[in-house]
Amino acid sequence: MAAAPLYCVCRQPYDVSRFMIECDICKDWFHGSCVQVEEHQAVDIDVYHCPNCDDVLGPSLMKKRNNWHRHDYTEPNDGTKPVQAGTSVFVKELQNRAFASGEDILLRMRGEQVTQRYLERHGFHYPIAVTEMEGLGLKLPPTTFSVKDVEEYVGGDKVIDVIDVARQADSKMKLSEFIKYYTKPHRPKVLNLISLEFSDTKMSKLVEVPDVAQRMSWVENYWPDDSFFPKPFVQKYCLMGVKDSYTDFHIDFGGTSVWYHVLWGEKIFYLIKPTLDNLALYEAWSSSPNQSEVFFGDKVDKCYKCVVPQGTTLLIPTGWIHAVLTSQDCMAFGGNFLHNLNIGMQLRCYEMERRLKTPDLFKFPYFEAICWYVAKNLLETLKELREDGCPPPNYLVDGVKALIGALKTWLKREVTEPSSEVPDNIRPNHLIKELTKEIRHLEPVNGHKPVKSQGSACGSGSGRARRAARRLREQQEQPPKIPTNLDILEQHTREVLKRLEVGPLEEDAAFCTKVHGKLNKVSTASASASAVAELLDDNHLRFTFVNGRIIR
Repeated sequence: MAAAPLYCVCRQPYDVSRFMIECDICKDWFHGSCVQVEEHQAVDIDVYHCPNCDDVLGPSLMKKRNNWHRHDYTEPNDGTKPVQAGTSVFVKELQNRAFASGEDILLRMRGEQVTQRYLERHGFHYPIAVTEMEGLGLKLPPTTFSVKDVEEYVGGDKVIDVIDVARQADSKMKLSEFIKYYTKPHRPKVLNLISLEFSDTKMSKLVEVPDVAQRMSWVENYWPDDSFFPKPFVQKYCLMGVKDSYTDFHIDFGGTSVWYHVLWGEKIFYLIKPTLDNLALYEAWSSSPNQSEVFFGDKVDKCYKCVVPQGTTLLIPTGWIHAVLTSQDCMAFGGNFLHNLNIGMQLRCYEMERRLKTPDLFKFPYFEAICWYVAKNLLETLKELREDGCPPPNYLVDGVKALIGALKTWLKREVTEPSSEVPDNIRPNHLIKELTKEIRHLEPVNGHKPVKSQGSACGSGSGRARRAARRLREQQEQPPKIPTNLDILEQHTREVLKRLEVGPLEEDAAFCTKVHGKLNKVSTASASASAVAELLDDNHLRFTFVNGRIIR
């Protein structure tokens, strides 16, 4: 077999995960990290000279800038092409634009007022600004926490995605390189970091998300520990932006709601309400070839400007379309969460992402899987409320109806686009049928709405007793679980260890007979392979594994 070709000054084979640049003279390829060229810098090079060719021909030749208003700054500045989002000209024009005041839509609340109960009663339809943090449950580092502290807690070798704002293009670099860039007095370009999720780092202990986000989160409440799919981590992001960083209009993935807190610096949000008309305009704008040349705020009736200074927390509801400008160097923390209050809008945003062919990298991880888990839990909730004589809130009924429709669509889609996210422990058709039944119980009968039964109280002791009784009945109706081979092995091991603790090992004839009997019973019930273990005189076990089962 031929050896893999070697590249770069390090003479290593090609690695798809590492950025490389080709020398325009010798045509060899080099790792950017080996020749001190970052991915975002490569686009500015016209003719690249590697270290060897550099000695002979001199340094690389850089592209010539011809304009300040286009993503491709080499285009001629003849006034024929419009300004594109993110460029320095665009940012200056944005700062001079007039907008409706954010005070027209913002709900200003104290931290202690922002509770799950409040949102369930009044809805979560407008952004909430919190300046008095007490009672919000949000824990953060002190305002002296710096970008270098982030590097210390997260690790400088972590590879991150950064946005070259003037080109609105992503590139990868190590966190340590971004921190060097951030702390330089002169920055040749504007780079923005908005996707550093740090739940799996030491910094996670420094941040606790707001109580309302934690308690309402689908992932925190419904994602099972034994799920086949990896748990999504989207609740803890660190955002580090330099002055004039800009993120164009977007809806957060899966229609998630968002919390932001500005630790230091300042951000400006441009907010648009997710009406059906605005969502349709947004989808058309997102799929247009000249998207970057059109300011979406001009296409809607009202776009609201909301300044978020240091120490303020902003909560943005499901589906709100927003752009963000960093008006001064800033560090912010934030997170995303799905919840029960706006299920229909979350599903609408997800389907829009599918139509726009949004890459998986920018979608909520395993969105359909979490919806199946939620459906299973909401079925239990509806049953309990019905038994207690408590009508469910309207937002929950509307949400379950939307969820049933989405689950049916996804099952039909499986026929032509197999990419199942249905968890193994869920029977999808049965679950949809049971949910539909519960919704029918809530529908008017002969023109009359279902009436709450007399003398019952939601959450009362009698209601809890009925729920416990129902769970007991369900458990009794389930067939007795036959112990698996590994269950029997574990039981035997525990018994042997017990005897080792109390003294010399003695043969337990009764126990061995019992184990032999169970193994034989299980093995005869298996169609694929028989499973039997042999107990030796010295209490050692000899096993053979075939297809994940123990056989003799």
